[in-house]
Amino acid sequence: MTEHRNYRLVHGGGDESEIPHILIVGGGYLGMYTAKRLEKKLGAGEARITVVDPNSYMTYQPFLPEIAAGSISPRNVVVPLRHVFDRVRVLTGRVVRIDHANRSVDFEPTVGEPRAISYDYIVMAAGAVSRTLPIPGLAEWGIGIKTVEEAAFLRNHVLDQLNIADSTDDPEIRRKALNFVFVGGGFAGAEAIAELEDLARDATRIYPSIGVEDLRFYLIEAADRILPEVGPDVGERVLNQLKRRGIDVRLSTFLESAVDQRIKLSDGTEFDAGTLVWTAGVKPSPVVQAGDLPLGPKGHVDTSEYLTVNGVENAFAGGDNAQVPDGNGGFYPPNAQNAVRQAPVLADNVIAALRGKPMTPYRHKNLGAVAGLGLHKGAAQMFGRVKLTGRLAWYAHRAYHLYAVPTFNRKVRVLADWTIGFFLRRDFAALPDMDAPRQAFESASGPQVENGRLLRRVS
Repeated sequence: MTEHRNYRLVHGGGDESEIPHILIVGGGYLGMYTAKRLEKKLGAGEARITVVDPNSYMTYQPFLPEIAAGSISPRNVVVPLRHVFDRVRVLTGRVVRIDHANRSVDFEPTVGEPRAISYDYIVMAAGAVSRTLPIPGLAEWGIGIKTVEEAAFLRNHVLDQLNIADSTDDPEIRRKALNFVFVGGGFAGAEAIAELEDLARDATRIYPSIGVEDLRFYLIEAADRILPEVGPDVGERVLNQLKRRGIDVRLSTFLESAVDQRIKLSDGTEFDAGTLVWTAGVKPSPVVQAGDLPLGPKGHVDTSEYLTVNGVENAFAGGDNAQVPDGNGGFYPPNAQNAVRQAPVLADNVIAALRGKPMTPYRHKNLGAVAGLGLHKGAAQMFGRVKLTGRLAWYAHRAYHLYAVPTFNRKVRVLADWTIGFFLRRDFAALPDMDAPRQAFESASGPQVENGRLLRRVS
């Protein structure tokens, strides 16, 4: 079944078969901001705009470590796409194939039959997914921190590991539960381990049998330094700060195996760990390879400085799924800072293509980077010269991201979470069964007692 170009929009009417259709694949930073600007600058009859994404919301990913630490409620960092737009159609589902030669994509809705959607212009804003390696046991036991669901799961999981350790008399089970392994020393890994170590350290005060000295946090990094995004000086300061907090940082070290939660490192170390978090890089969303758009050597959409796809017409790309030249022989880093700033240029260039006007190249000077490393702890490099760690960097981190998080509604909600956290201590309630909400009902539906003994509930 084909979704023809003359379908009627909620906010439209009449025969729209002659109105150009702009299809945006992905509703993250780039997709949402691009669609919003197109909606603002294009007349109602000038173009039709559709956003396709597996989720009905955009996630502000820099706040994921704070979700994992419980500083921000998960729902306060997601922006419902349909709430943001007035004249943009949002389709919840996946694009599974791109046939740009025929200006069509194969679309699979969350529920229902797949169909083809025709377009005149396509914007690839599908983002990135975790880049994993064929390490034995990783797929079975590892978890990333790329989605709000993963971040919320990690908070519950870490607190549940403390519950396990506090409730057992078996030293092996206890030791395994209190070992936490994070692989990857970039922004995601450093922020995640710092926030969760801060949470676990604070939580030990309510567990009579667990002290801070019982916690074992490991940060495994293949390179010879961490946080390359903030430069060597700030990275070295953060490394020393993490070590002072008791975090075991292993540089130039690889994870070799995690079979049955038995961690084996390239330096010969072996131990059991109940938690394995993988943050060792990202790769473009697989959808970019499911079609005929030109790709670069690392699988990104091959994009020009105008955010057009090289070698084809009426195709645009940016963000994490594109390689955008920086004018100096390299490419802009695939981060939120660039995605947000590429969106208005990309939208304006789509409009220029529609109207037959000249396009504008994307140029952006890096403003720096800020990282949160737990309550009142942070690292920042701003404007090339200002280098901060500790409380001042933490303030800079929160101020920047409060400014950057989309919509006034979400800014107020995040600020409210922070304000409540200023007056009240952390909440340590763990809800580990949230990832399997039907488990209790299924258990109640089956046999409860066998041979006079209450059956064990399997998690």
